[in-house]
Amino acid sequence: MIFNERGLARHLGVLRIVYDALEAAGVNWVVTGSLGLALQGVPLVPHDIDIETDAQGTYRVAELFADKVSKPIAFSTGNRIRSHFGALQIGGLKVEVMGGMEHQREDDTWESPADLDVHKRYVNACGMRIPVLALEYEREAYAKMGRLERAEQIARAIDGMSAAH
Repeated sequence: MIFNERGLARHLGVLRIVYDALEAAGVNWVVTGSLGLALQGVPLVPHDIDIETDAQGTYRVAELFADKVSKPIAFSTGNRIRSHFGALQIGGLKVEVMGGMEHQREDDTWESPADLDVHKRYVNACGMRIPVLALEYEREAYAKMGRLERAEQIARAIDGMSAAH
């Protein structure tokens, strides 16, 4: 594994709580954002945990963690994306939950939500088989949001991993 589990101990501890609940409930989900990238070897330090699911999944997550909701799930739009979005507070970490995410095209129309199963990959850490989004998909998503610096960082990590093999 490329990432340092000890450096992510707090995140992995909170992720264990989320993982156990979502796996038991049968929610289709992935870890995305900075933690999903770090788990796949992109050199960065995550500050929160981002969970992506489908629209129904966001409300199920909120039910499972009703006592941890810090921002109720609601449909929201911003930064060329729209989704069902909310947040939890678990173990002192913010856990953002988004579902049914759509990206805005250049012509201002909206793409349909991605099929998570098509882009899902797994990372093994601390006895968990953690679902994440493929780095190639993440790079494209960050580019669509106009976050070109992060998209370039992911591209460099992909190139570095390819060169190492």
